[in-house]
Amino acid sequence: MPLVTLKEILEDADRRGYAVGSFNMVSFGFLNGILEAAEEEKSPVILSIAEVHLPHMDIEQFAPVAIDSAKKSRVPVALHLDHGFHFDIVIKAIKWGFSSVMFDGSALSYEKNVENTSLLSKIVKAAGLSIEAELGRVGGSESGETNEADEKFFTDPELAEDFVKKTNIDALAVAVGNAHGFYRKKPKLDFDRIKKIKESCKVPLVLHGGSGISDEDFIMAIRMGISKINFFTGMTYAAVQRIKEFIKTDPKGYEWIALEAKNAIKEVVQDRMRVFGSSGRG
Repeated sequence: MPLVTLKEILEDADRRGYAVGSFNMVSFGFLNGILEAAEEEKSPVILSIAEVHLPHMDIEQFAPVAIDSAKKSRVPVALHLDHGFHFDIVIKAIKWGFSSVMFDGSALSYEKNVENTSLLSKIVKAAGLSIEAELGRVGGSESGETNEADEKFFTDPELAEDFVKKTNIDALAVAVGNAHGFYRKKPKLDFDRIKKIKESCKVPLVLHGGSGISDEDFIMAIRMGISKINFFTGMTYAAVQRIKEFIKTDPKGYEWIALEAKNAIKEVVQDRMRVFGSSGRG
């Protein structure tokens, strides 16, 4: 099956009321675990690579393998650049063969965020890709460093409507009480805000910082309008814990350790797909 764009993969989720998981990768073990989970769950999936993780991999080697693996899959797969902060990285993602990108200008002024996102939106769409952008600011970072959500950075529903109209993006990442990494205390998502944003701007909404949010909150967030959920830290934690347990009880060669880590990732992804409602939708 050919790679699909973010817009294509989220249209069905938005229409039918489920969410597609966007799972970040830092190695081939992640790639294989995520795709195996998607195949077994018959779920669409978004394979993501965050700009902050690029130093940890050889993207020139990794991207072609990810694309080839995705095309061999029997379920819809998008290859997505997560949190692209710099123009050159977003442009490189087009050359690397990604089917969608995220430009994150959330740390900029509103005006500058609109200006930069609008420019990249035109470039990206001219190349046949989809684009996601962020309004408001999600706390923490993709590296797992966690800061709690700050309400002063939450997404404003009225600004969201203006932002989407001016930038012509395909999906909007929102700040509604979510944060990257593990939460120090139980997150409190602003469901009313999600609903208002969805009503004001209509495009699929994205929830970043999925690790640590309860299943019940995921289900409610999806009901209010979330169509894409980013998830990474929970996978890495599961892989590390599995490796620690395996080394203690049955120490073998590296190939067995890598297999255990991949299986741990796969199991977490399968569980999340069931919660997000994407199982059986592929």
